[in-house]
This record gives sequence, C-alpha cells and structure tokens, in this order.
Amino acid sequence: MTETFQVKSLEEMPRALTYLIEKVDSLQETVNTLRHKQQASESPRWMNIDELCAYHPSHPKKQTVYEWVSKKTIPYHKMTKGLMFLQSEIDEWLKKGAQKSEEDLMREAREFVLSKKGKEV
Repeated sequence: MTETFQVKSLEEMPRALTYLIEKVDSLQETVNTLRHKQQASESPRWMNIDELCAYHPSHPKKQTVYEWVSKKTIPYHKMTKGLMFLQSEIDEWLKKGAQKSEEDLMREAREFVLSKKGKEV
C-alpha cells in the first residue's frame, strides 16, 4: 500500500521535506541493493565436476563427464584443482545441444566415404 502525503499549509513544508528525504533514502538503498545483486550475478560462476553433475539437467555421472571431456564435446578448463566448468559456457553448450566431437565427425565421415566407395555419388 502506498502512502501519500499532502501539504495543506506552509507550516507542513518542513515535515513534507523530511518525508521526501526519507523516501529518497529508502529508494537509494533499494537501488544499491539491487545493483549489488546484479553485479554478483554477473560475475563468472565456476563449477567443479560435482557441481556440474548437479547443475546439468540430466545429472550425469562423473564418468560420463570425463568421457565428454576426453572427446572434447563439453567446454572445460584445466586448473590446478582439476577440471573446472564455467557456468555461462555450459549454459551455451546446453542451449546448442550436445555437439559431436571432432573424433566423432571424422569417424562418421570415414564411414560415409566407405559406404559410397564403388557407388556413384
């Protein structure tokens, strides 16, 4: 419920000014809080493999994630603490859908060429 304040006489002006100053201070505090929350959410979020498994919609096992890493199908970073995953990169990867690794693409290309050998293309 919003509170209204009406000034009916010149004598009420100091009280009205105090009211306005309090409201502006309250608004400034709210803006600062929201700005702080936004800045915190914009900072990169790094995940280890356990956090990635919990974050991923299908909740894969660690072994599955290690397979993705070895096939280079998932974005990852090697750090001193092991494998790390940047949430923004994982989100983008999930949006695009799992992409085939270079190894998978080469295998499929070889299979295609072999299947067409001796046939007119």
